[in-house]
Amino acid sequence: MARARETTADEQAGTEDGPRPGGRPRDAALDEAIIQATRRRLALDGYSRMTIGDIATDAKVSRPTLYRRWATKFELVVDALDYGFRKQADMYEFDLSGLEPREALTEAVRRLDPAYFNPDAMVLMGNFAGEAIRTPELLDILRKHAVEPRVQLVENVLTQLQDRGAVRDDIDKHTIATMCFGSYFASFYRGETKTEIPAAVVSVLWPALEKKPAPRRRATAPGKRAR
Repeated sequence: MARARETTADEQAGTEDGPRPGGRPRDAALDEAIIQATRRRLALDGYSRMTIGDIATDAKVSRPTLYRRWATKFELVVDALDYGFRKQADMYEFDLSGLEPREALTEAVRRLDPAYFNPDAMVLMGNFAGEAIRTPELLDILRKHAVEPRVQLVENVLTQLQDRGAVRDDIDKHTIATMCFGSYFASFYRGETKTEIPAAVVSVLWPALEKKPAPRRRATAPGKRAR
């Protein structure tokens, strides 16, 4: 069960200012500016250090303007994350029909990259992991909307390749997808380039995944019994 969060100074200020009656004004440009400023501050400062004041300054809006839209920093961050999740939703589905089996798996592993859509994603994931004790809800949101859809994509592609008869039926798809996902974090922490990860990972895994054709039985010569 998630531990109750402590109210921050910014959130207390939001309560004092109070969201004004009537809800958020329908100004998409202001909402966009605040969301983008929040996403930048998340990458630069992390959740605990970022402040509503800094976000308002970056977005060139007043604190009351911001609080009329979001009552707390947590609510603002949830919407900022949701903005990114919606932007990248289309990456989880792609047409395999024109791809060879190994090529299809390589493309799935490429889309598994946390930074496939957002170049700051690896830093953000590290920030949220650091918040696991103070604000576990953030890591739960990340798992549900940024991690699981990615690993599920690889599992789904492996299932489709099984249906095509290209991949063995007895493989552990969950573990394979988890290993592929972890390769990006290993590359990040080792300071290595990630551009070669999809092809390199699949080249190692493919010999163990590929479904080999059944061996052909040798024809028996006339007059001889098969042994």
